[in-house]
Amino acid sequence: MSMDPELSEISSFIHSIPPFDSLPKQVLSQLVRELSIHYVRKDDLFPPPTINEPRLYILRKGAMSCRSKDGELVSRLGESDLCDAFYHPLDLQSASAEPPLTVHVDEDCLLYSVQSSVLQEIGERLPSISDYFGQNSAQRLKTKMSQVNDEAILSSSLMNTAVSNFYQSPVAAIDLNETIQQTALQMTEQGYSCLVITEQNTPVGIVTDKDIRRRCVAQGLATSTPIRDIMTTDICSIDLHKNAYDALMMMTAKHVHHLPVTKSGHLVGMITVTDLINNEGHNAVNLSNVIHKANTVNELINVSKLLPKLQMRLAKLGSSADHVGKSISALTMAFTARLIEMAEVELGPPPVPFAWLAAGSQGRQEQLAHSDQDNALIISDSMQPEDDLWFAKLATFVSDGLANCGFIYCPGNIMATNPQWRQPQKIWHKYFADWVGIPNPQALLNSSVFFDLDTVYGEASLLREVRKQLLNKTKNNTQFIAHLSKNALNFRPPLGFFRDFVLKHSGKNKATLNLKHNGITPVIDLARIYALAEGIGAVNTRERIQQAAGTPSLSKESAENLIHAYEFLGMLRVKHQANQLLQGEKPDNYLSPKDISRLEREHLKDAFKVIKSLQDVKQSGY
Repeated sequence: MSMDPELSEISSFIHSIPPFDSLPKQVLSQLVRELSIHYVRKDDLFPPPTINEPRLYILRKGAMSCRSKDGELVSRLGESDLCDAFYHPLDLQSASAEPPLTVHVDEDCLLYSVQSSVLQEIGERLPSISDYFGQNSAQRLKTKMSQVNDEAILSSSLMNTAVSNFYQSPVAAIDLNETIQQTALQMTEQGYSCLVITEQNTPVGIVTDKDIRRRCVAQGLATSTPIRDIMTTDICSIDLHKNAYDALMMMTAKHVHHLPVTKSGHLVGMITVTDLINNEGHNAVNLSNVIHKANTVNELINVSKLLPKLQMRLAKLGSSADHVGKSISALTMAFTARLIEMAEVELGPPPVPFAWLAAGSQGRQEQLAHSDQDNALIISDSMQPEDDLWFAKLATFVSDGLANCGFIYCPGNIMATNPQWRQPQKIWHKYFADWVGIPNPQALLNSSVFFDLDTVYGEASLLREVRKQLLNKTKNNTQFIAHLSKNALNFRPPLGFFRDFVLKHSGKNKATLNLKHNGITPVIDLARIYALAEGIGAVNTRERIQQAAGTPSLSKESAENLIHAYEFLGMLRVKHQANQLLQGEKPDNYLSPKDISRLEREHLKDAFKVIKSLQDVKQSGY
């Protein structure tokens, strides 16, 4: 027997709305037959006075607004939205209780409703229904991101393969008390270009043939000098139980090609770039290797054209936004480091030690293909006035090279070519002290950029010392944190407006959401505030939130919810840009809600609600 045409049309509409889109045909038919139809005039009472039992309302036409008890506009509902303000599936006796929200009818509305007892009965048979209505925004988002993360892990061979499957053993190592000459002899005999320096079988440094040339031979140092005097102590290593993708990212970001592998802190082997290239093929590590071997800027330009393709490939594989950002950022650092090496060949060695810094998304390791460049220089306090000419030439060479590779000049002139951002360490100390001490609008703007610095090349200790003093000034500094929090609230999630989203009304990006300004940036700002308030040195947004979890600034539950929101927004952004690149368009952050599924739109609302709730906590704190 066929369904009545009107019921068939209603059935199609209901079946397009999550979570009812997962209902079996027979259960959907049952639900549709249980629906009641309501016509409500503008400004009428809602729910209608004749209805006393708890119900779920489904808006077919019109618009309604939901407000909190204190009158704050929480959201607006449009076609296909669910109104559950009067729905209590787990407590049917609470129908007379005051609902957490009040609902106002903004336009004439056509609605469908179903008794909560009916949905509860369906939910007993279909857990997906009871789970959906039994979860809040944060819980639904957590479920979604768990599924996404599982898919991402399964999609990448390196993510699913332990370092133990790649490393070579025994490792070429030498005790830190041996001489430079003995080290060079061992490297020659064994055919290695580097050795790990150990103390009681624990890696404490590394030395390469380049180190021996630059730090010993070029400096006229006696070969009888202990190798510990010229080794690189800022060594990174990886536990053999970590996955190969972690090793890939660490080597690419740190611009190294050998990574010691440890077990319980003791050296057990070595993993190399070649080991990973042979497994993964055309990926970030492979590109990094090509970048390192480039001899001219033109060669780098040709390699840079592959970045959009890499971003598309990673998106297609299902990589998370975190993995995509770290991959692209690591490659940008590789481009920068190679340009600096080329500049040193042309200009000669630097007159004093320095550190080339990345700011913004690159500093946070969250960059996407061909973003604009944000960089700076910290120079040793031993520099003389005449030394600035060398660093000015370096900055011009590198910034021009990056621009030729597709990383456009910073519109705000936050680059090392600007003398303001090419200063000795003591000036940087003063910058940060002034910004924290007198948090005027310009200082807060600078804070949002320069508190996210990372060293790309050179002496990492220069930035490390500046950051240490900075965190000492910001930790528990309630006045500065209050100013920073207030400034951060300029970017708000687009909830509380028509159809739950703020859409641009005109111009090229009409009827779109700015995922970056209205979603991702608020999370970045919150994470920075938590880190500064708690004295956390991490720069990456996800790492800041994780390290702040459980502190007075952020509960563990809120941290988890915020990470899920951030990951979901990042995933939408990566997919959106991948689709644009595939169509030959320039990638941007403007997403039309029509371009994503109805379920994704619901999860997007959930993400915005999580962010808004944490912004409200910050707002109430100053």
